[in-house]
Amino acid sequence: MQQIDLNNKTILVTGAAGFIGSNLVKRLFKDLSGATIVNIDNMNDYYDVSLKESRLKELEALKPEGCNYQFIKGDIADKPLIDKLFDQYHFDVVVNLAAQAGVRYSITNPDAYIQSNLIGFYNILEACRNHPVEHLVYASSSSVYGGNKKVPFSTDDRVDNPVSLYAATKKSNELMAHCYSKLYDIPSTGLRFFTVYGPAGRPDMAYFGFTNKLLKGDTIQIYNYGNCRRDFTYVDDIVEGIVRVMQGAPERKKGDDGLPIPPYAVYNIGGGQPENLLDFVTILQEELVRAGVLPQDFDFEAHKQLVPMQPGDVPTTYADATALERDYGFTPKITLREGLRHFAEWYAQFYKK
Repeated sequence: MQQIDLNNKTILVTGAAGFIGSNLVKRLFKDLSGATIVNIDNMNDYYDVSLKESRLKELEALKPEGCNYQFIKGDIADKPLIDKLFDQYHFDVVVNLAAQAGVRYSITNPDAYIQSNLIGFYNILEACRNHPVEHLVYASSSSVYGGNKKVPFSTDDRVDNPVSLYAATKKSNELMAHCYSKLYDIPSTGLRFFTVYGPAGRPDMAYFGFTNKLLKGDTIQIYNYGNCRRDFTYVDDIVEGIVRVMQGAPERKKGDDGLPIPPYAVYNIGGGQPENLLDFVTILQEELVRAGVLPQDFDFEAHKQLVPMQPGDVPTTYADATALERDYGFTPKITLREGLRHFAEWYAQFYKK
């Protein structure tokens, strides 16, 4: 593994008005000195743009002295823009988090996934080829495991049966990165995230959507009659994993044929403790009451509906993160209750003030 000191480096974080990206930039502000951090995001309206704007406002307020931080409103699918940025900044490390997320949205709006997740990622790869970087880190997803029956999910498993276009684009990212690593000797690491949650998260995620509905008195639908399990990962654990991986790039080596062995790796980042959806909803409700988002006497049972599995969903996600522990000394540690407590307290402050 090639160690990288991120201090005084020029770093591109795409999608950094998003949930994970904004938290990553906050962490880089805290940890690094002398760094230049460029944040590009298209600020699309897939979910409430005011949430993205509030994240950007927070980043501006937290920007430390001596840190050159730049936000650019733009789309990674815009090749001339990406080429211009790489020409201007000569990035040392690139973290590609910009993507069209969500399984169900990919069923009705496939074009957004092709543009951002395939064309956008291709533009990033091409820019890394033409302006060599020390490390490209990019977001993949636990969705690539599709309907795999073997658990926990390991990066050694075959992932050739996606059940959504979103999953197919993420698997494609891994294949494209492998190809570019092999052909152009670009060190790249893909990270398969498992159900990321936390304060100021994505409103299309279950914990956030359930909260909005319960607050309005609506009924929440629990898929597969509650017989789903999810490996929830708190955003701070995800960011810790990303920062560690950024600092350790796959090593460039030559094979017996004299050609590069692809400096390429893929890791799971997940807690390795899948939670039953009904237990998850119970903890969420308890924490929402504790934070004062919902009243003490809220009738939860009257607002739950058990429904069949939805297209594109999978019954279980369960991460085997032993490779991340082995190579980077890290395993996610924040419990679901602790994480949902932070979310509920943030929600009470952000929406109920």
